[in-house]
Amino acid sequence: MAQAATARATVGDSEFDRDTAVTRREPGVYDIDLSAGWTVFGAVNGGYLLAVLGRALADALPHPDPFTLSAHYLTASRPGPAVVRTELVRTGRTLSTGQASLLQYDEEGREVERLRVLASYGDLDALPDDVRTTAEPPAIPPPDQCFGADDAPAPGSVSSPITDRLMLKLDPATLGWALGEPSGRGEMRAWFGFADGRDADPLALLLAVDALPPTAFELGLTGWVPTVELTVHVRCRPAPGPLRVSVTTRNLAGGFLEEDAEVWDGAGRLVAQSRQLARARLG
Repeated sequence: MAQAATARATVGDSEFDRDTAVTRREPGVYDIDLSAGWTVFGAVNGGYLLAVLGRALADALPHPDPFTLSAHYLTASRPGPAVVRTELVRTGRTLSTGQASLLQYDEEGREVERLRVLASYGDLDALPDDVRTTAEPPAIPPPDQCFGADDAPAPGSVSSPITDRLMLKLDPATLGWALGEPSGRGEMRAWFGFADGRDADPLALLLAVDALPPTAFELGLTGWVPTVELTVHVRCRPAPGPLRVSVTTRNLAGGFLEEDAEVWDGAGRLVAQSRQLARARLG
């Protein structure tokens, strides 16, 4: 007898939803256990952390959807218990603004702030349909012509816990680093989705902008590229299906680089944009 196909996870019932779920302790204060499943190079991924705070703010603010979030990464987060503290800064008819901090405890039991976010929320479904843009979706080969972690020359050589939870298929034109031949162009492009089949929603876009390998790899650098600051603009609710993500770096100077990301859905819409400043490990 044939085995039944594994059911696709849905928004609200998936590993991503469970691992970003926060428990309200009191108004404005939330508890969470940060999952080790979203780490890379031993550090908790910055996009996952932003989604955690994004979920807490969605509960704390009167509007449901993230429009813009600016995050400053103060100290490295680690898997385990954490506290999110939120504050309503201002509320209006179409937008509300709040701030949130993620805190953990050091070995002496003292609170250490890991991440601070200032964000504005609204209702994506209430936005007008008018679009005037010169932006174009990135040209990426079909997913079956792109490559994931399982296709690496040495199995497991580019794997980390987060890659097991994502469907990432990288454009071969941005994979020179994996073969020891980085292009020097500072570009990374990929198809993005969740391994369990969950479709993307606005909170997932906060992860998508920071889920690809660092563009520093294509500049010939290796190792962790820690985020200093990350700003994300969510433009509309994504259509079901995989997303196309393009990330570029044009300037590496003084040990810092910027990464500009665009996220496009299957309907050909630009659904999210971001810019981050990251520290590059030189030498």
